[in-house]
Amino acid sequence: MNKILLVIRREYLTRVRKKSFLLMTILGPLLMGGIFVAAFMLDRVDTEVKTIAVIDDSHLFDGKFKDSDRLHFIYSKDPVDSLRGRSKAQGLFGVLYIPATPNISLLEKAITFYSESQPGLDVISKIKFTIEKEINTQKYVEAGIDEEKLKSIRTDVDIRTRDMKNKETSTPLTSYLGFAGGLLIYLFIFIYGAMVMRGVMEEKTSRIVEVIISSVKPFQLMMGKIVGVALVGLTQFLLWVVLSSIVYTGVTSVMLNGKSEKEKIETMMKVQPGMQSNQALQQQFMQENGEAGTKVTDMLSSINFPLLIAMFIFYFLAGYLLYSALFAAIGAAVDSETDTQQFMLPVTIPLIIAYVAAINVINNPQGNVAFWFSIIPFTSPIVMMVRIPFGVPAYQIILSMVLLILGFIFTTWLAGKIYRTGILMYGKKVSYREMWKWLRYHN
Repeated sequence: MNKILLVIRREYLTRVRKKSFLLMTILGPLLMGGIFVAAFMLDRVDTEVKTIAVIDDSHLFDGKFKDSDRLHFIYSKDPVDSLRGRSKAQGLFGVLYIPATPNISLLEKAITFYSESQPGLDVISKIKFTIEKEINTQKYVEAGIDEEKLKSIRTDVDIRTRDMKNKETSTPLTSYLGFAGGLLIYLFIFIYGAMVMRGVMEEKTSRIVEVIISSVKPFQLMMGKIVGVALVGLTQFLLWVVLSSIVYTGVTSVMLNGKSEKEKIETMMKVQPGMQSNQALQQQFMQENGEAGTKVTDMLSSINFPLLIAMFIFYFLAGYLLYSALFAAIGAAVDSETDTQQFMLPVTIPLIIAYVAAINVINNPQGNVAFWFSIIPFTSPIVMMVRIPFGVPAYQIILSMVLLILGFIFTTWLAGKIYRTGILMYGKKVSYREMWKWLRYHN
């Protein structure tokens, strides 16, 4: 045990003292803060106004297209072909042609937008919204339906979700936390697992391992490297959490300083990735956070953050330990990084499947797919982290944890048999058949 602790200490101190570790630990939170600032600044810098000429032969949309901060509409009676040829000289971004049709229904498929470059989603969405609204209005008139009465009887249901303790909850927030936790574990397993594999390969190819195992058993060396790198990863993650919180608090306080509550919510939507292009998500965000943002506290209080953090640490460590043993075995079996590709695929496939399954789990966190993938050790670190914010029965969490620990013990035993043979073999191309022979050795 003392020898394993010595290897752990060596691996940990060697890596945390590297300039690359310190650099990435500091740059990680700064880069995250930079992303928020960049999203906010790019939204303010991108002030170009696109001019669109509208040729409306149907005369149904006269004055209906309203200007916005990014779009300016002008109406023209010139022939469409002539205007298309002069669009660049006149500084037009595009030409919207609405032909005259004998039937309003035919107009739905007859409208064309001409532009030099492919228009963005915001341009098409704005045009489509206006056209659909006016065509619907015209259809109401033809059908003898009073649009105002129709609006008055139209129902917009806002379902508030609460837990059994009557605390406000939020499905988007829960989904975000779960998926973010699963994604972090997915990335950390890959990053630090590969770090273990490269470390083993470097010691093997440099023949340093021959000196080390003269006083330390191969299994002790493998376990020391795995646990040492795990502690490096945990240290870096905890530092990222602390530094990211400081950076995020500082950035948001500067951006939101002196703004009203409504302006604060709108600003936060601009700096959140994906908010700008998702109108439905913006509306839901506004509805759930409210004008004064009073629901946010209730939503956050409904999530058991101590459990979430504890489970993240457990599944991060246990999932990493399970996979890093296999990564270490691969590093011991080969002599160069190019030879690792054939052995990496079977190890990484369960992780990829778990990541894909996480999308299904968000939609149905209590379904059979969610249950089984959160129990199977090779997929449970990612899938269970996605499920936990939604609420998982205690027996399922305990079952998942026990099976994951057993899975780690099994993979460590398996990897140990490969490691002790492969670590001293040089210059030989290893195949699956060869590795199977190593597993059957009784020494």
